[in-house]
Amino acid sequence: MAIISYQASHEQFSPHELLQYSMLAEQAGFGGLNSSDHFYPWSERQGESGFSFAWLGAAMQATGLQTGMVCAPGPRYHPAVVAQAVATLANMFPNRFWIALGSGEALNEVITGEPWPGKEFRNQRLYEAAAVIKRLLQGEEVNHEGTFNVKEARLYTLPQQMPLLMGAAITEKTAEWMGAWADGLITIHKPYEELKAMIRAFEKGGGKGKPMYLKVQLSYAPTYEEAMTGAYDQWRTNVLPYDQLDDLSKPEDFDRAAKTITQEDVAKMVHISADLQQHTQWIQQYIDMGFENIVLHNVNRQQEPFIRDFGRGVLPRLNT
Repeated sequence: MAIISYQASHEQFSPHELLQYSMLAEQAGFGGLNSSDHFYPWSERQGESGFSFAWLGAAMQATGLQTGMVCAPGPRYHPAVVAQAVATLANMFPNRFWIALGSGEALNEVITGEPWPGKEFRNQRLYEAAAVIKRLLQGEEVNHEGTFNVKEARLYTLPQQMPLLMGAAITEKTAEWMGAWADGLITIHKPYEELKAMIRAFEKGGGKGKPMYLKVQLSYAPTYEEAMTGAYDQWRTNVLPYDQLDDLSKPEDFDRAAKTITQEDVAKMVHISADLQQHTQWIQQYIDMGFENIVLHNVNRQQEPFIRDFGRGVLPRLNT
């Protein structure tokens, strides 16, 4: 059965607001949460950046939902510290927490003062980090020299059950590479054929039979005009080309780069509709493709109506 999850967007809402929305989501019938993890928002208009690992403990205590996050081990989060945080959450909430590991974005990482490396180096660092984190979660003492160093690290508090270490990918090349070592895949929605190609690439690389999660970006409001206006206001910086999303480092850089983005550009990357049946059809298509966890991110600011209306008019209709 597929889980339908609520996206807790720390870039857009305060931790207090997200905690309230998460509890409402559980009451409405959502089965999971996915937490973003940012130091900066993508835009000055979004305007928030709560600390995810602190928030996750509160959210998982306040709800009984399956919960995960995307995290980039690197200068901001040393892999041993990521392993300690994951172990603590998985110890307190057994069989409820998963984490997806990615190569990172300059927006979150350059605050350390370290040079922002190219994708090849970041992928190598990610591969090494995933192996170190897994060994630490299994109780091993780890020494490592490579793209980062670990000296005589061992966790004394271990997870009750080993959590999934998913891989976060947005290109076919990365998805295929992750198929060999990640426990599963999380990606974002794309046109149908492109998404099918992502699945084929992941399976080709060794991911056949592993879980696949999908983050769906949508904008729902009482009218199409409101849904479009809300999506354009909040999310136009997020539909820039992938290389810019990786390499821009400040909210104002994103705002400046997005000046030429149109509403039509946003509509290509975000499911925009006031029709609950249309949203149901979009989501069901992804379930039928084999995604086991569908994370719904309503990118506009109208969260309570989205949670309420999807709980009444979308979730019960899905063949999960």
